[in-house]
Amino acid sequence: MPRVKSFAPSWLNEPSPGHKLFESSNDETKSSSLAYNKKPKSGPRRNIARRGTEVFVAVGKQIRWGDLVDLKESWETKQAHTGGVRFKKEPNDFEVYDEEAANGNSAPEGYRIIKTPVAEDIRQLVMSPNNDFLAVLTSHTVHICILPDSSHLNTHDTTPFKPKFYTLGPTTHVTSRSAVVSAIWHPLGVNGTALVTVTEDAVVRIWELSATDRWSFDAATLAIDLKRLADGTCVDQDFSASVSATNKAFSPDSFDMEVAAACFPAKNSGGWSPMTLWVAMTGGDVYALCPLLPKRWAPPPTLIPSLSVSIVSRVATTEDSPDVSYEDRLLAQQQLQWMSDLDNQEPKIVEAPGADGEVEVYSRPARPGIVPKLQGPFNFDLNPEDEQDDEVELKDIYVIGEKPNMSDLMMGEDEELAMDEEEENGLSLSIVCLLSTSGQVKICLATEGVEAEWLPSKIKSKLKPSSATARTQSLLTFQTFDTVKPAELTPDSWPMFSEDVTSKYSFYVTNPAGITLVNLEPWVSRLESELQGDSEAGADFRIDVLVQGHGSERERVFTQPRGMNVLSAPVVIRDQDIGHLLLSATHNQPIAIFFDTPELELAPITRDSPIIHEQVEIPEPEVVWHPRPVFHPSNVLVSNKNAVPAWVDLLKTGRRRPLLQQEIRLSMATLEVFTEGHKVASSEVFEIQNAVAELFRKCEALQFELRDQLIKAGEVKKRIDTITGDDLGDDDDDPISINELTRSRIDQAQRRQEELTSRMERIKKKLGRATTRDLSDKEKAWVEEVKGFENSILGSEVDTSPVDSKTRQPWKRFDEIKELSDSLLSQAERLQRRQREATEDGPASPAPGVRIPADIRKAKMAQVMSLLDRESMMVDAVKDRLERLTVG
Repeated sequence: MPRVKSFAPSWLNEPSPGHKLFESSNDETKSSSLAYNKKPKSGPRRNIARRGTEVFVAVGKQIRWGDLVDLKESWETKQAHTGGVRFKKEPNDFEVYDEEAANGNSAPEGYRIIKTPVAEDIRQLVMSPNNDFLAVLTSHTVHICILPDSSHLNTHDTTPFKPKFYTLGPTTHVTSRSAVVSAIWHPLGVNGTALVTVTEDAVVRIWELSATDRWSFDAATLAIDLKRLADGTCVDQDFSASVSATNKAFSPDSFDMEVAAACFPAKNSGGWSPMTLWVAMTGGDVYALCPLLPKRWAPPPTLIPSLSVSIVSRVATTEDSPDVSYEDRLLAQQQLQWMSDLDNQEPKIVEAPGADGEVEVYSRPARPGIVPKLQGPFNFDLNPEDEQDDEVELKDIYVIGEKPNMSDLMMGEDEELAMDEEEENGLSLSIVCLLSTSGQVKICLATEGVEAEWLPSKIKSKLKPSSATARTQSLLTFQTFDTVKPAELTPDSWPMFSEDVTSKYSFYVTNPAGITLVNLEPWVSRLESELQGDSEAGADFRIDVLVQGHGSERERVFTQPRGMNVLSAPVVIRDQDIGHLLLSATHNQPIAIFFDTPELELAPITRDSPIIHEQVEIPEPEVVWHPRPVFHPSNVLVSNKNAVPAWVDLLKTGRRRPLLQQEIRLSMATLEVFTEGHKVASSEVFEIQNAVAELFRKCEALQFELRDQLIKAGEVKKRIDTITGDDLGDDDDDPISINELTRSRIDQAQRRQEELTSRMERIKKKLGRATTRDLSDKEKAWVEEVKGFENSILGSEVDTSPVDSKTRQPWKRFDEIKELSDSLLSQAERLQRRQREATEDGPASPAPGVRIPADIRKAKMAQVMSLLDRESMMVDAVKDRLERLTVG
């Protein structure tokens, strides 16, 4: 879990221009004072969207743009010139930027106001995948902003910027219709231009937008009424949403099918996940639509091949097995029909913006149907039995798709596709996270998976056997935990999920009590290893230990003071210039949290060392201080919001107007006026009392915190003095200098080295004495033989080895044999010469001596030569042995 490094920096606090991103506008204050008795409808609040280091913040009806890098640099530059912020307030200290903006000469860089055409307060900002569209949501309307380049916004112009806005569904998303609960950009839309809107009355619409075609913003390309789809029996029925806005009769589905939130998994998920829309109902039910595709969609390169492999294997399994049910066989045929329609298409190549290259665009298959089957409601296996009503009522849903299955896709191939480390170590199951009103998070696993399903055609629905039963799907409840204490619960709260940029298996939970970081990685890798492992022995025990273990990690990174404003869902930025930043906001203040993420650095590699050092993590120093969030006084103490004047104005124009011009009399009308006035004034005074009490408690706590900081600073000073040698001894002697400390440490090291050396020598001697023993007779004889050879070869003066007179040494025998060989060769030459002379002079005369036959001479010569070879081999062997002994 990342450690909190610091909270809101100076360049986001007053009087910096970064604080203007979050300040409440005058129009918002004025409208809230006029409508003192109106209570806004509860709903999700996602008022911050980001594009790189640029943030778009919705405040009331305005959108404020800011580049955090420019805001930080400009503020730090100003502080460097002015010497920092002074604590003593002077007339020009906190109004520098306002005066510069009024002069129109040097407006702060990185800040701009965007004017919007909305009529209500903005609830949500949703950025498109390619950062070129911004969906602006109120409670009932949706507007699309065509975002310009940052160079058009980052100017010194102080006038509000007016980009091009389009109203999405001018006759569909209006105040007379149902409220909009979610707007999600489809992960498979062409260049991120497909938007999916989900209304409270369970109607899903797909909009395929184009900046050059204004009619694409008027009508949805596909509209599905989930209430009709839930009761559908065949794919040929009409499931489109009703165009009538007057039919508001009560039905059980209007309560059971009230949508709380919807979401898509990430684009890089495996299987059918990128085209699966998960819908969470307020009553606690969860549904899924798969495949939900726009008319034109652009899949990732590996999506269609992986789906084709899984569909072919499914069809082969259903055909080979006679025990397959009718529903499974029909589903395999429908998926094969869908994939055949897709294979018959010729994809269109479209240029992708930026450096993404080109993408292949396909058309949505028309067979077996464009409207998928509504899967659900899912049953929850191992669900807690003691759930309360507020734990069942859902508010948000967050789905993490399964990892791509590349092993089946690349089976039989020589090469392997390169995958990220996170994708390789991911989970092969989809994780469904549900968030209830009470702040309880429920982690569920889609063990059965969600595949593409359609309703049967009208003909096949009639051929359906009567014994066939509907297939029930379920989610396995893996873990449940609370993020809010019972004392922190507030009425009409709307908790929200937010994704994290560091890992897809971590996310943030935002509620009125604070922001909590949840990390699922501790059990994801362990569960995946069990699922992919071949060993079944002890698997039940290991999974039981995994389930009963600590499970997910969670940490409250920010706690909101009780009674403060509602928090917006945060955005997480990880940039080299800014760092790891979590940014949220209240109605008038920023909430910024900086995390300290340790960076891995390479250890130095020397040329002489053949070992390559791996990455090592540099240890961090011990933390001696803990960051605290910046305290912001309640907005009641500084705002101009006052409901009493608005109530008086309303009284002057109401039916009690004559009472203001008469004397006060005891009557029911006067009692009603005083009672209503007491309610308005008491609510104002109550808020002021709470704000003042919170400020007083904070001032008291500040004294204790300051005392603790002084104590910790004294402890740190003592530790530093101890290290540097500046601390005093017990007798208050003079401080020891650094040179003396260094010299004493060197002397101690030398003495320690001498002790280690002497100890090593003693150990060597002990080992030598322990291993000494007498030589055996064979060893002694071998030593004497070696010495004799040494004396004979090297020519020692004294020959101490006893040599037998009968045995001659090999080299002496070798010399004698050489002499005999030379004499025999010379005799043979003389005989040949005489024979040659005799043949020349005449016929050979008989020799006076004994004649030797030729075969005997040849045999003798062969015997002599074999003896010579043998002796030469023996001499060579002796020489080699002596050389080895000498070297040893």
